[in-house]
Amino acid sequence: MTNIATIEQLEAIYGFPNDASTVKVADHITPPYRILIEKSPFAALATVGPEGIDCSPRGDLSGFVRLHDDKTLMIPDRRGNNRVDSLRNIVWDPRVALLFLIPGSGTTLRVNGSAYLSIDPDLLASFKMEGKTPRSVIVMTVDEIYFQCARAIVRADLWNPDKRVDPRTLPTPGQILASMSEDKVGGETYDREWPERARQTMW
Repeated sequence: MTNIATIEQLEAIYGFPNDASTVKVADHITPPYRILIEKSPFAALATVGPEGIDCSPRGDLSGFVRLHDDKTLMIPDRRGNNRVDSLRNIVWDPRVALLFLIPGSGTTLRVNGSAYLSIDPDLLASFKMEGKTPRSVIVMTVDEIYFQCARAIVRADLWNPDKRVDPRTLPTPGQILASMSEDKVGGETYDREWPERARQTMW
């Protein structure tokens, strides 16, 4: 196997980005980028900490990532599995990145910057859903933001309903947990009870 070991080798293979790849980069949230964020119900959050890197899904109603101003985003930390991998990393290292997806659109949006966690009572209350507040809010300062071309989404045919995978062909969470715990955790009971448990703890 031949590895690329230097930036010079990499550039010799790929060359350099064209104008369309560079002029789209901004250091603040522009009006078009604001629209993309407001239309997105899903983002992947990347963080880094002493134990390594992590990428976590974040989903909510469209516009769940609030634009405080043209340099600041706010993301409520909704109910989850309490691993707090992303939050722990942010406390250790503020560097974060977001990748927004918009159902039906090939365009994705990439945002890089730094973040901290806020537990300000008024801020938490402003994100209340069904009477429940998040336990913290991720406050992100934007360093750079730019859209990504649609090639990856087009190649994946991601939004084509005919390409959806039948869930019955996949291992269930209960099956995965059972196989990892010698049947001590998970199983059919876990899968059967999960929809109602999720409904009651969505927010």
